[in-house]
Amino acid sequence: MHYKWIVIAAFALVYLYRMVLSALSLAGKDRPLPANVADVYDRETYLQWKAYHTEKARLDMWRQTAAFAAELLLLAADAYAWFAGFFPDTLFMRMLGVLLLSALTDAALLPFEYYDVMRIEEKYGFNRSTKKTFWLDQLKNFLIGLIIMTAVGAILMGLHLWLGDGLIIVFAVVMTVLALGISFLYPYLSRVFNKFTPLPEGELREKLERLLTKNGYQVRAIQVMDASRRSSKSNAYFTGFGKMKTIVLYDTLVDSLTPDEICAVFAHELGHGLNKDTLKRQLQSFVMMLVLGILAFFTVRTPELFRAFGFENVNYGFALILVMNVEFALVSPLFGLLTNGLSRRAEYRADRQAVREGCGEALISSLKKLARENFSDLSPHPLLVKLEYSHPTLSQRIDAIRKERG
Repeated sequence: MHYKWIVIAAFALVYLYRMVLSALSLAGKDRPLPANVADVYDRETYLQWKAYHTEKARLDMWRQTAAFAAELLLLAADAYAWFAGFFPDTLFMRMLGVLLLSALTDAALLPFEYYDVMRIEEKYGFNRSTKKTFWLDQLKNFLIGLIIMTAVGAILMGLHLWLGDGLIIVFAVVMTVLALGISFLYPYLSRVFNKFTPLPEGELREKLERLLTKNGYQVRAIQVMDASRRSSKSNAYFTGFGKMKTIVLYDTLVDSLTPDEICAVFAHELGHGLNKDTLKRQLQSFVMMLVLGILAFFTVRTPELFRAFGFENVNYGFALILVMNVEFALVSPLFGLLTNGLSRRAEYRADRQAVREGCGEALISSLKKLARENFSDLSPHPLLVKLEYSHPTLSQRIDAIRKERG
């Protein structure tokens, strides 16, 4: 069986699928705006959005094409096996060599990221990163990504050598636990990139604490993150397991929304908590890890696959690359179609909670402001929404909120 050409053909299919998504995104700029969001942009800003969206979509297509070409060259030339040959002849070190080459290849594509942040985002007034901040962030991302992938590869190697054909379920469980651990550590990892300060006493703090405590949650802390160091775009999120929550607000959000609008955003987040959406997402994550476990199982027990790319035996780093970049990437559109559909339903439920808290109109106004500040696509292609969007469109959410309000 010609494993090399099967892998390369599958990789090409993944690339073509991503090009179709990019083309659909690019086509969205010419779709008419729904009437209920026509006031988000004035005419001048809407023309700017069109130009911004076009530049971003085209750059993304060039970035994906460059990534495809680089990976295709590495696969066709057996470069992973060649590079791993410079490392000591142990399973771990040869695995590390493959993952290091993969990380260095990603780093070679940083000019696209630089142009995105320091040219396009700068041109339209979103970027606030200095060159020093940008490159420090990239170095941190490189090191953290390499450490995580090496840890995952070591887990796969250890479990396979220990369990053999019993790999699938245990790998899925361990990977789920690892994902939960990363989620738990996220507030601490984010401090590598940002500074956090307590939200001062006042109206906003009182309203947020009242909203959560009345629904049975305890507020560990309310913190403001200095997101404006890098971008003018706004966001906010909860962290913490169970009923003990830490609220994190981007400083750009605090500056742009009223206290009532920020409370509406968190009434929506409260809806996710009350509907156990985080637990449901964790169950979906376990299913995804189970699929990854099955793919990893069949990959590592097919030594001919590795020999087709120049390896003498199984390389667990190369197995990860095949599983993540080719095999799972090939089936993920079907998986995403299901999980994104469930996620959009969860967003509607969370919006209904905000309406029940009396925050319907405030939620609409906050969503419109956030869409304007984040330069959101207000009329994406319906197929793109079904395949890629974890949230309904702004127009769909506004219609649902107003219907719930009666």
